[in-house]
Amino acid sequence: MSRDPAKNPLWKRFFQHLHTVDTHRYEVMKNCFKCGLYSQGLSHDLSKYSPPEFLVSVKYFQGDRSPYMYEKEKYGFSYGWLHHKGRNRHHWEYWYDMIKGEWVPLEMPLPFFIEMVCDRVAACRIYQKENYTQRSALEYYYSRNDRFYMHEKTAAKLEAVLKDIAENGEDAAFARLKQELRQYRRAAEKK
Repeated sequence: MSRDPAKNPLWKRFFQHLHTVDTHRYEVMKNCFKCGLYSQGLSHDLSKYSPPEFLVSVKYFQGDRSPYMYEKEKYGFSYGWLHHKGRNRHHWEYWYDMIKGEWVPLEMPLPFFIEMVCDRVAACRIYQKENYTQRSALEYYYSRNDRFYMHEKTAAKLEAVLKDIAENGEDAAFARLKQELRQYRRAAEKK
């Protein structure tokens, strides 16, 4: 696909982006269900259909990466991404707060952490298509500097889970996450 989104007609980008969002949500849903996150799997990324996210994404759709990346390159930021990360707790960027006059990362609660893992695996699968491997999400993680900005426990856990997926496959890692989620919920019930 062309690196310049404007080279493809708007109607075509509309339907391509709609298909990408629908396919991504379906992949995340399958992953979340394997981990025991049923309601989060069903509600994942619904904000992507809202005008602030959907229209921008259609405008900058390229097919092999997030439209927000193109918008960031062009303007230095992305309105669509700012809208998205502020409404979806499965993004580590959501978990920042001002504490004692300083912006600090917060550790992600386990259900949203697991949804983030499911999201990353699905995004790699969607954008990499036939080039996807079980190492893709780990390689993507290493290619970015996100880990230096998220909470250190969240970053360490994410790296460990992505290594688990790379070495043992998604099904085994998701089964372990499902068990961890059960323990987390049992402990929460006792409080």
